[in-house]
Order: sequence, then C-alpha cells, then structure tokens
Amino acid sequence: MSDVAVQPFSGTYRARPEPSTFAFSVRHSGVFRYRGTVPDVAATLCADDDGLSLEGTARVGSISVVEPAAMRASVLGPAFFDAEHHPEIAFRSTAIRLAGDGRAEVDGELTIKGITRPVRARGRHAAPRQAAFGEVAGLELRTTVDRRDFGMDWQAELPGGGEAVGWEVDVEIDLLLMREDAGAGG
Repeated sequence: MSDVAVQPFSGTYRARPEPSTFAFSVRHSGVFRYRGTVPDVAATLCADDDGLSLEGTARVGSISVVEPAAMRASVLGPAFFDAEHHPEIAFRSTAIRLAGDGRAEVDGELTIKGITRPVRARGRHAAPRQAAFGEVAGLELRTTVDRRDFGMDWQAELPGGGEAVGWEVDVEIDLLLMREDAGAGG
C-alpha cells in the first residue's frame, strides 16, 4: 500500500459485539458460495507509542449457517472447525498500515483449529469520530485463506466431477470499534 500513512487512533478501542462480525464463504458443489457467520467476536485495537495493534477472537460454537442443521454440525465437527477441541479462532496483528484515503492493510497471525498461519488482510478503516454514545471507529478487512493450511482437508468428489467444497475460503471481518473510555451506552 503506497499512500500517505495516517494514524488517527489514540488509546484503546474495543469491538462492540452486537454489530461486529467474522464471516466466511466457500464455493460449494462448484456452483454457489456457502456462507457462515461467527457473531460472538471480541477485538481490541490499541494505539500507543509503539504504533497500532489488533487482537481478536471469535467463538467457533457461535457459528451460524443458513441450513440444514446437519451442515452446521459438519462445520463444527472435526473435519472442519472442530469446535469441541478448538473453541476459538484468534488473530494477532504484526503490522497495520492505514492510508489517508481510508484503505487499510493488516498483516498478522490467524489461528484456526490450533494452527497459526500468517495472513494479510486488506480493506477500509473509518477514522474515529464522536457519536451520540461515545467515540467510534470502523474497520473492515478481507482476506482469502486455503482451508488446508488450517487442517481442514476433507474433500469429496462430486458425481459429475469437481470438488464438493472449495479449498479457498473468503474471510470478512467487520468491526465497530468504541473507544474504551467512551462509555458503554448506545
């Protein structure tokens, strides 16, 4: 990212859990994208003399998929997220770059199913501003990971050929951040 760097944050910001989400989608049966959300997220963005840092977790057991119920059980099971043994997805930044035009790029370590891999996510940031209930900011990040890198290597061949579930998974993180000392109302 080659634009003028900005750092509009100061202090600590926590993600409001209600609107903040971690979502994923993967090609299914070669014809459509199967989507899931993990609504139970926690994230903290800190700005100090060392720069910016972002850490977050998402509770795997809160995964929501459209239907059927058997699909959710499969997603939570050992072939995919293995929620019983790995109840959290975790992220820790190693570098954050923000541009004056709102672009954001975050390098970090993503841990899924107990396996940690480096990732780079790109997206947008909304600089802090005063709202009726305190100082708020936004961060939207997108990345794509290969699920095999996280031990999710189950696959089935479709009767007509092709893969039942794609290897590439699109990940979307949307955070409504609230300055820690800004109050809890809203």
